[in-house]
Amino acid sequence: MRKVIFDNLIFLILTGLISILLFISVLIHNKPFGHDFGSVERIKKTGVLRLITNNSINSYHYYNDKPTGFEYDLSLAFADFLNVDLDITTPGWNNMFSYLEQGKGDFIAAGLAITRERLEQVNFSIPYMTIQQHIIHHNMVFGPKSIEDLTFRTIHVRRGTSYHSRLEEIKKSGINLSYILYDNIPTEEFIRQVHEQEIKFTVADNHIAYLNQRYYPDIRIGIPLQEKESLAWAVRKNDTQMLEQINKFFLFANETGLLKKLSDRYYATTVESSDTFDLKKFHQRIKSRLPKYKKMIIEESIKYGFDWKLVAAIVYQESHFNPNAKSFTNVQGLMQVTAVTAQEMGINNRLKPSESIRAGIKYLNKMIHKFDYLEDDYERILFALASYNIGYGHVLDAMLIAREKGLDETKWQNVKTTLPLLSKSKYYKKTKHGYARGWEPVKYVERILTYFDILKQKDYI
Repeated sequence: MRKVIFDNLIFLILTGLISILLFISVLIHNKPFGHDFGSVERIKKTGVLRLITNNSINSYHYYNDKPTGFEYDLSLAFADFLNVDLDITTPGWNNMFSYLEQGKGDFIAAGLAITRERLEQVNFSIPYMTIQQHIIHHNMVFGPKSIEDLTFRTIHVRRGTSYHSRLEEIKKSGINLSYILYDNIPTEEFIRQVHEQEIKFTVADNHIAYLNQRYYPDIRIGIPLQEKESLAWAVRKNDTQMLEQINKFFLFANETGLLKKLSDRYYATTVESSDTFDLKKFHQRIKSRLPKYKKMIIEESIKYGFDWKLVAAIVYQESHFNPNAKSFTNVQGLMQVTAVTAQEMGINNRLKPSESIRAGIKYLNKMIHKFDYLEDDYERILFALASYNIGYGHVLDAMLIAREKGLDETKWQNVKTTLPLLSKSKYYKKTKHGYARGWEPVKYVERILTYFDILKQKDYI
């Protein structure tokens, strides 16, 4: 009898131990990477930061076989901050939160607004941008004048977005509107459909709407749907160390001006209502005028390693693709080359398209090399464009003013605030090159960046 009891006891103990070991094994093998304070340790061990984002113009996309987008650039800077590589996953908008929960990424950076519903799923970082939802409609369609005026209108949005949540709230409040939900369709696609009059209404955050108005100038940004919201990055509920690292990075990005620099790069040159006519003309002339000069621009751009679409944007800003253009200061041709510059660059006829393009690109290359000491390639281009417009000497004067004001004169976001001061006697009397219409190169650079951004999105040209 004792032997039977002893044997049963041993069996029960062994069974218990095996069960415990099996339970631990299941936990180890089924626990996704990144859970329970694991993300930071895993990132340090593997040297890889995993981003979950969405394929869209403002978040992440490819241009010239290179990744770009505001959220991508900011995430890349975060990876540099942690001294690791960045890995990117784009599972589709409606799958991002499940991917995060399953440990298939370390954080979401995709222009997420902080909402009550999302706070139940994830933890959010400190905000990095403030936005506001707006109704988007075609300029030939009468938009609603108020929230109450949404009655009997049909609005098309993506499922699971803050737009979806807000429309649901409005409908529950008693406004008899209709909305149609779609899965994994980016906001810019709805904006395109509004522009092409395939649908009448959609919703977009203001920064996305203004960005897309460059490409779709017939859209109108209508009434706001609610108060302003904050955008932030998302992490898993229990991943406090990851959240802490992201918050440290955002504080760093604010203090160093990195966040403002990226915001300016992607969103500062928004389209005002007065510019929509010019943008429509630009879209038309891309088709009617650019093809005549495209081959020349490409061939000459290749010699200097320039993106030909950037050069095309400069040509349009200078002459609207008109080879006979002539300014009140007697600069002429497609790239508005002065007589002195034409002679310096070795051309005889400024009105001949091939010679104007050759001289203009050669001169731009010269201006870029004036700023070889700048580490950032993008900053170098901005300074070169301003110099092309107003002259290298005046840009140097503006940089000197910036330095005297305690600003970093190697940053365009600082120099563009001091360039307009060259028109004020208090400042230009102390400069080497004197008076200048310093606000003009600031607008000049902004317009070229806008045209360039539009051209980048047109694969067919």
